[in-house]
Amino acid sequence: MLLAALGSVFLGFLTCLLFGFKLGNRGSCVITVWCVYLATIFSEIAFFQTTFFNLTYKLTINPWITLDKSLIGWSFCIDNITSSMLVVVTLISFFVHLYSTDYMALDPHLSRFMSYLSLFTLFMLFLVTANNFLIMFIGWEGVGLCSFLLINFWHTRIQANKAAIKAIFYNRIGDFFYY
Repeated sequence: MLLAALGSVFLGFLTCLLFGFKLGNRGSCVITVWCVYLATIFSEIAFFQTTFFNLTYKLTINPWITLDKSLIGWSFCIDNITSSMLVVVTLISFFVHLYSTDYMALDPHLSRFMSYLSLFTLFMLFLVTANNFLIMFIGWEGVGLCSFLLINFWHTRIQANKAAIKAIFYNRIGDFFYY
């Protein structure tokens, strides 16, 4: 279920990023909203499986760093707490995607905005489901990057630039206290 949730959000991001100009604003919105909706359904299924059947999923996709006897890989875990957070993150993200389609309907660069929003959701899922600190750090940094991209979406406005720089600055402070 985790790979399906991550994969659907990543598919929405990639499709919108690569083919957004061909799909147009309406097509980009439809694809990203449906992909996040699918991720919400998959996370709810995972929630019911982990809650009612007391299952725990641990998934290691690929070993990444091998140090002596330590192996750090692309590893994810879904247990009771993680699955409840998955439902919260995907459900709120679904509503944000849905709201953004109407709020940003007249913006000519809506497909780029929706791809940033899907990437934000993907990194939030990384952050929530990480099984080691390295993947959690990648999720944290990705959320910081997407915050910068979303805040600075209207990059021609001075206040948007200042706010995006402030977000990156506070993210660096958070990184300092992360260690």
